[in-house]
Amino acid sequence: MVRHNNQLPNNLPQLQNLIKRDPASYKDEFLQQQRHYKSLLAVFTLRPSDFNKSLDELVMFMAQVAHCYPGELKTFAQELTDLLQTHGPVLDKDMRMTFCRALILLRNKKLLTPTDLLSLFFGLLRSQDKELRKFLESHIVSDIKNLNSKHKDAKLNRNLQNFMYTMLKDNNAKAAKMSLGIMIDLYKKNIWKDTKTVNVISTGCFSKITKVMVAALKFFVTIDTNDSSDDSDSSSSDDEGPNTREVIMANKVSKTTRKRQKNLKKVKKLVEKNKRKKKQLSQSSNFAALTLIHDPQGFAEKLFHQLEKRHERFEVKMLTLDVVSRLIGLHQLILFNFYPYVQRFLQPHQKEVVKMMQFVAQSSHELVPPDILEPVLRALVNNFVTERNSSDVMAIGLNAIREMCARAPLVMTEDLLKDLAQYKNYRERSVMMAAKSLIHVYRSSMPHLLHKKDRGRPTEATMEIVARKFGEIDAKEFVPGAEVLLETDKVESCNESDNSDDEWVNVSHSEDENEQEDEDEQENESGEELHESHQNLVLENSATDNTETVKKVTKKEQIAEKREKAAKVSSMRILTDEDFKRIEIAQLSKQITTAKNRKRPAEPNESSKGELVRLKDIENIYKKRKHDKQTRIESIKKGQEDREKFGYKDGRLNPFSSKTNREKNKNKNFMMIKHKAKGKVKKSFKDKQLKLRDHLLKLKKMK
Repeated sequence: MVRHNNQLPNNLPQLQNLIKRDPASYKDEFLQQQRHYKSLLAVFTLRPSDFNKSLDELVMFMAQVAHCYPGELKTFAQELTDLLQTHGPVLDKDMRMTFCRALILLRNKKLLTPTDLLSLFFGLLRSQDKELRKFLESHIVSDIKNLNSKHKDAKLNRNLQNFMYTMLKDNNAKAAKMSLGIMIDLYKKNIWKDTKTVNVISTGCFSKITKVMVAALKFFVTIDTNDSSDDSDSSSSDDEGPNTREVIMANKVSKTTRKRQKNLKKVKKLVEKNKRKKKQLSQSSNFAALTLIHDPQGFAEKLFHQLEKRHERFEVKMLTLDVVSRLIGLHQLILFNFYPYVQRFLQPHQKEVVKMMQFVAQSSHELVPPDILEPVLRALVNNFVTERNSSDVMAIGLNAIREMCARAPLVMTEDLLKDLAQYKNYRERSVMMAAKSLIHVYRSSMPHLLHKKDRGRPTEATMEIVARKFGEIDAKEFVPGAEVLLETDKVESCNESDNSDDEWVNVSHSEDENEQEDEDEQENESGEELHESHQNLVLENSATDNTETVKKVTKKEQIAEKREKAAKVSSMRILTDEDFKRIEIAQLSKQITTAKNRKRPAEPNESSKGELVRLKDIENIYKKRKHDKQTRIESIKKGQEDREKFGYKDGRLNPFSSKTNREKNKNKNFMMIKHKAKGKVKKSFKDKQLKLRDHLLKLKKMK
């Protein structure tokens, strides 16, 4: 191999390439560069604030070839580390960045332990160099991510978390905020998504540095959008849950009649609403940071005490109230002082009053005594639901009351509910719809508080509602709706006995069944109604003769019998996914099957209760929105798409043929055809009489 010794000392990239190919042959050249590096380093330590280009190039050269000569460069990493620790704040920013890049190269070559490097970089976060801090932050996150890519090193993670815990208490605001940002970033990337990380971040909520406190509070009120499990859960729930067709078949949808079409619309709305509920609950529970806190009661009390003592900006107070309300609602905490504090902000002129209503609704749950929440409810009614306010204010107040009562229904009294229900006939549509939504909430929870005419048409589901007292827990000893499995088992056994010869039988298109369905449809249309339960509807296709022998029992006895059957099924067998699917179909069918099996099904329940209150649920106002002229024009043009052009349609086969005189006149100037435009005008009988009289008078004069 030809060696150009006279050029190599001045051409470090070429020497670096040659050393990586054959380290032993170019060891002398490397030692020469190492001696030069040490002499430059000794000079640089005397004046560390000056930039040295030769040293800058030599440091990167030594870092690139460090793996080729580990013995000679065993102290190289420690020299750079000592230099950064000793002269870090006064170093030239370009030289400081070069030393950090060299250490990262040594870390990538596994010549430096991660704890030593990360502890050094955390200390450098106190630097005033913003570019350096951003660079170090990205490296720390990527390095910890790579360390936990294949398997999690629990001991290393524990040591780093302890170090970050001390960094959060650092007096330097930039270093503390950067450390907190790194932990939040690692949590969102599913690298440090454990209990200790959340609890370390929670200590930042009590930092004396406002920026650190705000960053920690925002972490607990931000929904994790990087969690991909949401889509998979929603798609799986759609596949596992009952679809529209199954619920229709459970209610024997046969002929296409007016009654069946109405029933079909109700079923579609109910199934879609059930899917939206599942998706909403999965989204609200995806962000599980608040559930990982060790002592939520102590954490909430400490946060609220800090809110009362510290004088922070209004936006910071709002963040704190949001976190405290989420904690109270999620963990069902008891914090009585919270409600009077928020109550004083419940005024229509208050800034961000809708968010205050959201906090009240989020902090309401069934374990809070009704006498504690009643003053807050009265404040909402007296300050918002009055005719001296605008219709929008009244609607928002009723929406907030609805969300609050959906989580703590016992706070409402019978007289107050009847008064609020009267707004269902209000002249403004927004108030009317808000009042109806409040009525729907109590239809499914405590219908006895409503007036009889507001309870709606009873369904099989509402028959099973039992109003609970304060502190009472409805603990089921069985799977509700499991009694339907007994009936489906009977159907399957009947089908097996009928099809014992292993032949296909088309049950749905048999002549006897079609005749029976036609007779049933005629009876329903003529007004003769049958009182059938959900089990009879499921069995009607295969066991129509048994429906006549069903005993007439009272509602209570019927419900008790269903519970006994459900308890029997739950105790005697292990339920599969298919069984739970059948049970869910039966439960949905109960909501659309009226108690007396009338023609028009009852309206589905509109109340939905999730872990967190959505702000748009309170701000939702039913009214026709005003559009400006540009919006109306765009809407008109959108409606004209894919539509034939209005006006005269040229029906000629040859578009280049000559035109008629009538078509030519359309393009002429009006003054040219003015004399032809008038045409022949027919005179009235009165005009003809006058014309004849004038003519006769003229003739008489001429004589």
